[in-house]
Amino acid sequence: MKTSTLECENSGERLDVFLASNIPELSRSTAQKLLTSGNVTLGGKPLTKNHRTSSGDVYIVTQEEPMELVAVPQNIPLDIVFEDHDVIVVHKPRAMVVHPAPGHPNGTLVNALLYHCGDSLSGIGGVKRPGIVHRIDKDTSGLIIAAKNDFAHFSLAEQLSSRTLTREYDAVVRGVLKKDSGTIDAPIGRHHIDRKRQAVTTQNSRTAITHYDVVSRYAGYTRVRCCLETGRTHQIRVHMAHIGHPILGDTVYGMKKPELGLSSQCLHACLLKFVHPTKGEQMVLTADLPEYFVNVLKRLKT
Repeated sequence: MKTSTLECENSGERLDVFLASNIPELSRSTAQKLLTSGNVTLGGKPLTKNHRTSSGDVYIVTQEEPMELVAVPQNIPLDIVFEDHDVIVVHKPRAMVVHPAPGHPNGTLVNALLYHCGDSLSGIGGVKRPGIVHRIDKDTSGLIIAAKNDFAHFSLAEQLSSRTLTREYDAVVRGVLKKDSGTIDAPIGRHHIDRKRQAVTTQNSRTAITHYDVVSRYAGYTRVRCCLETGRTHQIRVHMAHIGHPILGDTVYGMKKPELGLSSQCLHACLLKFVHPTKGEQMVLTADLPEYFVNVLKRLKT
């Protein structure tokens, strides 16, 4: 069991909101479940989810220790764009999770890579993320690179850190962008209430920079090409929503109902550019637009 001690400085806040704001891995709904099960106490007495904070209160929160997920090899087809002894680049389909997580213990990209590569993946990512250098969201399609040895992993991670590993994305956003290009420089951190979301914020945030260029404009929508200078969780989705142009189909940061038949974001990782870890050659790899993206463009044109 994991125990946390939290001292409150302000009065009148809902306790579930206070807990979610002060325990990074805790969502508000999980906080409510802890309260319902009696796992949050004040002076030894369990509290209800309707409890409101008082300045000076000291709360004891007890949580189950999360079990470490171990990925196992699974024979899942991979769309391999490039592979050699050092790296493998695959075109991940929409709806595939990158690595095992609660609710998705199997059927992930990592499970497929373990089957295909055997023991030749870098161990730096641990038992859950072997070889994984960067990630893309479950419902984002496109290119992702994995390292097949530790030397390659260190090299790619350094390029990622120094912002020399280029990642470009195709997206369709709501509304018509007036400028042909722009840069969004706005820090991103965890949402102060919904811990599963990210937000533009100055509290507990990190620098986030996205460059974009308009590809084409339609009635009520714009196709853009986005280039990441940094790589924060949900960065493009958060940034485009921040400037008033959420990504089409993004029901988390945009419209809550599906549009044009899409119930997930119209976002595709279309280009990777990096220096090969051992050969020193500049690698530029691209992925064609998937069928769902092409169909959206056809509908917009008509």
